Amino acid sequence: MKPLPPTPTLDDLFRLPPERVRAVAERAAALDDLAYLHWEALRHRTPPAGLSSKEWWFALKWRRASAAVQVPRLRAINGRTLTYTRHARVELGVSRMDRFLAGPQTLPQAAASPVTRDQYLASSLMEEAIHSSLFEGAVSTREAAKDMLRSRREPLNRDERMILNNFRAMERLREMAPEPLSLDGVLELHRILTDGTLDDDSQAGKLQQPSDVRVDVVDHRVNRIVHTPPPAEQLPERMAALIAFANAPDIEDGQYLHPVLRSILLHFQLAYDHPFYDGNGRTARALFYWSMLHRGYWLADFFSISRLLYRNRRPYELAYQQVESDDQDATYFLIQQLEVLDQAVAELFAYVERKGSAQAVLRRRLADRGDLNHRQLALLDHALRRPEAEYSHDSHATSHRISGVTARADLLDLVDKGWLRAVRSGRRVIYLPAEDLETRMQQGHP
Repeated sequence: MKPLPPTPTLDDLFRLPPERVRAVAERAAALDDLAYLHWEALRHRTPPAGLSSKEWWFALKWRRASAAVQVPRLRAINGRTLTYTRHARVELGVSRMDRFLAGPQTLPQAAASPVTRDQYLASSLMEEAIHSSLFEGAVSTREAAKDMLRSRREPLNRDERMILNNFRAMERLREMAPEPLSLDGVLELHRILTDGTLDDDSQAGKLQQPSDVRVDVVDHRVNRIVHTPPPAEQLPERMAALIAFANAPDIEDGQYLHPVLRSILLHFQLAYDHPFYDGNGRTARALFYWSMLHRGYWLADFFSISRLLYRNRRPYELAYQQVESDDQDATYFLIQQLEVLDQAVAELFAYVERKGSAQAVLRRRLADRGDLNHRQLALLDHALRRPEAEYSHDSHATSHRISGVTARADLLDLVDKGWLRAVRSGRRVIYLPAEDLETRMQQGHP
């Protein structure tokens, strides 16, 4: 990805003849700015009648400046304060998140119920752990990674270690969510995320020092630097400002900052400051989740933003560059992340509905049986889709967040009923679906 050059500024506007400045000012309020285009995209489009491309840009900048909000404590390398615009897409995005993520009845009953909630939670933690690692270059299949997490086996290589670290960090940040953020907390998350995965293990949980070679953000696909972070000498002050921002009340000095926007901006600033040798992106996304949970958006537990970023990383990476090249206007990053959140919520609801439908079909097949609990039904549903699957006491316990004793009882009961068969593998016992499981279920056996 090629770095974006700085955009024309409003100072450039006032170098135009006075009559052109007046024309720009008069047109600003009436122009359509719903797309919130960056200069690099806008300059290739046909401007409105009576304006040049630069004048069109100046008119939009004028309009944005009139609705700009300064974000306290968050600054660029040159000292410029981070800002964002009260834009329709931002307002709509946070409104949708309020409706979907914070209310007590927002999630379909299948996942809101304590009976099945932990199943969805375990799955979402795995998805975020896996895709956050894949996004940063880990190599693994989704199924192999899930099998590792379910079975609690030791990772076989650094890529699997990265995925396991992400899973442990997601669990830890949920424990941290009720408390204010601290520097020690950020360093702990980074240490968990990078344990055993760095070329220099001593850098885990440690800010870069002035004596260190500062790590640039590099697009390795073309071997090009796309962001040079602030000098390491600034990091203690910047981290203190970041933590104060994370813990600040919603209303401060008479200014309100929506909690979802605060969470996204926390994500942005940690990645911008790039305080660590490696693992900055993973830590930034972890802080986003911490902030959402800390501010009461409990449904953030149930979706994965990294899965969507992994599918299409270009808009995410571009948004960082658009902010930095356009006077630290964070609106680009806010819009991009709010769209990701909206898609993540939509996929969560579709997943819950799909899982709920599968459970309903399964329950209808077994309507005459009252001796299978929800965990056993979920396992049987999985076994129908993956007849080659293997289960263990550890994998079943991890998937449903239950004790090993309860997991063992579930599996042995299914063996007794003929749904699973137990096979010894060394010192372990693994459980395989019955070879005629689907036929048995269709016929209501055993």
